[in-house]
Amino acid sequence: HLFRANGPRIDSWIAVDGGDDARIVTGALGSHRYRVVFRGPGGHSWGDFGKANPHHALGRAIRLFDGAADAFTRKGTRTSYNVGRIGGGTSVNSIPFESWMEVDMRSESPGRLLEIDSIFQVTMLRALSETNLIRRGGDSLTLELVRIGDRPSGKQSPTLPLIQRAMSVTAYFGDAPVLVTSSTDSNIPISRGVPAVTISRGGIGGGTHSPQEWWLDRDGARAVKRALLLLVLEAGLAD
Repeated sequence: HLFRANGPRIDSWIAVDGGDDARIVTGALGSHRYRVVFRGPGGHSWGDFGKANPHHALGRAIRLFDGAADAFTRKGTRTSYNVGRIGGGTSVNSIPFESWMEVDMRSESPGRLLEIDSIFQVTMLRALSETNLIRRGGDSLTLELVRIGDRPSGKQSPTLPLIQRAMSVTAYFGDAPVLVTSSTDSNIPISRGVPAVTISRGGIGGGTHSPQEWWLDRDGARAVKRALLLLVLEAGLAD
């Protein structure tokens, strides 16, 4: 929204995310995200046995994509994929009329991201075709692919004044700065040529995105001071 056409003028961007005080995100990790929906007529598990089952199609789609994507990601520029959510169905004795999943794909290379996206598209269509071929009656399944996320990639020179200031501020607070590439709110400005960094929220933590995720506000005020000092320097309010 902030970077929309005719939006506010933004000369530089500072985002806050992650807990490693030394870490400074200066590169944008691109990602594509999809919601996949297989739909069919549904029915009774016994009386309508043989109708195309969306859950079976979804399982086949995951297997086909996992096999092809695993081989693809084992070499070349680092690329990842993940089936993060699945759902559908109404009861144990009903053929579902709908089955869905949400898929995340990321790569440090824009070209590789497009390639794994292509693998994803092909395997989803293959799963649809194979499931429809073995049905014994009823209507064919349909497939809907909806892109629900598209974060562009991008790189910046470490010589940019904003990055140099972020490194200096990090060193001032006693940490050796480490420049990394990640997927953050800095993706959009980086991809559009606006200088941007993502710095730490402070504290310590672990188990990211798992049920065991934890965070402790140990020396958390250092991160607040770091962010404020960087903001003041970037705004030209300090000498």
